[in-house]
Amino acid sequence: MRWRGRPAGPVSPDPGLADLAGDRRLRRLELAVTRRLDGLLHGRYQGLLPGPGSEPAGSREYRPGEDEVRRMDWAVTARTTVPHVRQLDADRELTTWLLVDASVSMEYGTAELDKRELAVAAVAAVGFLTTGVGNRLGASVLTPTGLRRHAPGSGRTHLFGLLRMLLAAPRHGGYDRDTAPLAPPDLATALDGLRRVATRRGLVVVISDFLDGLPESPGQPAPWEQLLRRLAVRHQVLAVEVTDPREWELPDVGLVTLVDPESGRRREVWTGDPRLRQRYALAAAAQRDHVRQALRRGGAAHLSLRTDRDWVTDIVRHVHQQRRLAAVPVPAGRGGGA
Repeated sequence: MRWRGRPAGPVSPDPGLADLAGDRRLRRLELAVTRRLDGLLHGRYQGLLPGPGSEPAGSREYRPGEDEVRRMDWAVTARTTVPHVRQLDADRELTTWLLVDASVSMEYGTAELDKRELAVAAVAAVGFLTTGVGNRLGASVLTPTGLRRHAPGSGRTHLFGLLRMLLAAPRHGGYDRDTAPLAPPDLATALDGLRRVATRRGLVVVISDFLDGLPESPGQPAPWEQLLRRLAVRHQVLAVEVTDPREWELPDVGLVTLVDPESGRRREVWTGDPRLRQRYALAAAAQRDHVRQALRRGGAAHLSLRTDRDWVTDIVRHVHQQRRLAAVPVPAGRGGGA
């Protein structure tokens, strides 16, 4: 089962993130990020993903099994007759590209935030953490009516403008045959477009539920997998997967009507059947494992955020885990080959 709709019924009157005053919400996001993340995750010029950078900073002797052969400094090696590798400093200017999925399926949510609001929170975290002298932030927003690009800019004013745009973007509220485009853009198209404009090496952050075009069979690759791999060749890529608890398990709430907001298909489901709920949970876990494996094959670091969890804590846990992995030396015999 791959339904992404919500149970039919009246919309909750509780205000969402986008209903709050824009400036007040942005201030709350900034405080949440700067107070709980700033200084805890990274230094002044280090990004969300730990890496060696690209600025030359001298050479040192080659360590077999730990250093990659492609980092060999052949000039120093020839002069000293001792193998040396180049040392690199972290980049002092970082260009970050965001690809934000704002399709109809991202408007779904049953917790305090829906998936689209959580995506805005992720954009805020990336933006505030990468804002610095000389750093730039650009974005592509995937909407049901087209792909909207925002040129890279720097500073808090640029970031606040991007966040206001995401908060104020209209919601489509479900499938409409009269207004739906014949061929709406998909995630693969958006990734290909981002690859063409992101010519300078930097950080690429893709925020989505990654269900777009996901094949039924786990053995088949996702249509966006190869394009993600192409981006990872040149950039550091962070894939932020946004999910809701109802996409993992089906509650016992009696008879409900599930609606796929992107196709308009409907199906009535009796959730009182425990076998149905068990099959749903197993299928959902297999689907998410499929996404996880596709992201891994695509060469992206994977950060999972859920609408019913503390997203700040999840980001902290992810970055600390990435740093521990980056600090682990490569075992002997597994170094890069010529």
